Amino acid sequence: MSDHQPSSISHQPSAISHRIVAVLEVVLCSDFVTQIAIGGTLTALGVRSHIGTRLNVAYVVALSIGDALLLVLLIVGLLLAHGERPRDVLFGRRRVAPEIVLGLPLAFMALLLAGAVILTIRSVAPTLHTVPENPLQDLLRSPRDAWLFALVVLVAGGLREEIQRAFLLHRFEVWLGGPIVGLTVTSVGFGAGHLLQGVDASITTGLLGAFWGYVYLRRRSAAAPIVSHSGFDLVQVLPYLLGHN
Repeated sequence: MSDHQPSSISHQPSAISHRIVAVLEVVLCSDFVTQIAIGGTLTALGVRSHIGTRLNVAYVVALSIGDALLLVLLIVGLLLAHGERPRDVLFGRRRVAPEIVLGLPLAFMALLLAGAVILTIRSVAPTLHTVPENPLQDLLRSPRDAWLFALVVLVAGGLREEIQRAFLLHRFEVWLGGPIVGLTVTSVGFGAGHLLQGVDASITTGLLGAFWGYVYLRRRSAAAPIVSHSGFDLVQVLPYLLGHN
């Protein structure tokens, strides 16, 4: 009996330390740290976040793309540091091409889900429509702005956010309470990050995050969620790309 006791005690700190590291990695990859780092760098370089009272398009594009690249590199680095293969964690063992094709109808499903949620909220609880006009629309004042914003939603929206979601769900599943806890926490956080666009938009975004997270957990690949998310975001920008306000 005494021979087994030291073994069980020695395993406890290891599990606890892994959980602490997982929590730190979740915080590190939750947007705030990387955005503060990129934002501080841009400010030091003299790039202003606002021109007068309006957001500076160049600042938003640089912040979004820079944050996306930094976060993806950080996630890949953390996975490699733990001896995990980024390809296996983020895209599983499925062929990527069929997953990309699957993402196309899933983009349509995401649009239907968002439309249904928004209409339901505005019918049942119209007071949750707290922002009359999306403040990000103020960035789209010309076709050039629209094309730049399309690049942002592809890289910082579809690519970064779904790779981030896959990584966070993986950490929760292995060390922090399981996939349901991970799906709940990441979806609430995803929605909270869009409160600037209104409570109704925040709720809708959180449910969309749960939808894309569920697809990742079912498929074990972020490819379809990346395509679905990118397609969903591009549809929002499409009228501006076509020159319509």
